[in-house]
Amino acid sequence: MTPRALLRLLATTCAAVLLLASCAGGDENTILGRASANDRLTIAVSYDQPGMAVRRLDGSYRGFDVDVAKFIANEFGVKEQNITWKEAQPGNRETLLTSGEADLVVSTYSITDKRKELIDFVGPYFVAGQDLLVRMNETRIDGPKSLNASLRLCSTAGSTSAAYVRDQFANDVKMVEYAKFSDCVTALLAENVDAVTTDDVLLAGYAAQNPELLRVVGDPFSKEEYGVGLHRNDPASKAKVQAALQKMIDTGAWRKSLEANIGSSGYKIPDPPKLAP
Repeated sequence: MTPRALLRLLATTCAAVLLLASCAGGDENTILGRASANDRLTIAVSYDQPGMAVRRLDGSYRGFDVDVAKFIANEFGVKEQNITWKEAQPGNRETLLTSGEADLVVSTYSITDKRKELIDFVGPYFVAGQDLLVRMNETRIDGPKSLNASLRLCSTAGSTSAAYVRDQFANDVKMVEYAKFSDCVTALLAENVDAVTTDDVLLAGYAAQNPELLRVVGDPFSKEEYGVGLHRNDPASKAKVQAALQKMIDTGAWRKSLEANIGSSGYKIPDPPKLAP
């Protein structure tokens, strides 16, 4: 073999080795690449939404959204013990993604056009309806139209729920905001607010914790489509999340998780939604 031919062979071999290494390690600018390279994912969930996602005193995480997150991670080849959990609050979810602090957000995250200007979604993996939580003996409130300037409505900063009530039904209702829904529920029990608004499935979880004190009005007035949030411009990872959600639905794991986490609240479990392409 001539020296020139030998050089060509070496160059080709090196290029092939580099290509294989690149394929194996993956592009760490993508979720798939980071999961492949590090065997880890960072996923943000709520810590205080009964039935959907709670952080328990022993440090474990429970709820439907948590199960969705674990299922996706497993499809990415990441075991549960290698998930790094972060707290998602209504006001910080986009920032968690755009800053790179989280790979995914699975946190009763309603898909909206405004949010899609900053981040991407896969879903909907669940469809809820907005409702009101009130004290058991409340007689003034039977739906959003009954709210007025003498009543105090609580929701969380960064949530779309309160703005929707104000814009569509009761523009003079007094608004009270807290960082967490659990703070709103505490304020409701203490009679510092008169109603809490968010999605009915979340309110059902809080009512189940205080069945003698709180009730859901039971008049849903919107459609909230939950999606998995992720960084934009990552089509391969988005497709992987999409496939994972579809598999969770098709195998029955989706319904099994809902029955285990919110079935006891009396909330009627809906049929699984059709994922958007």
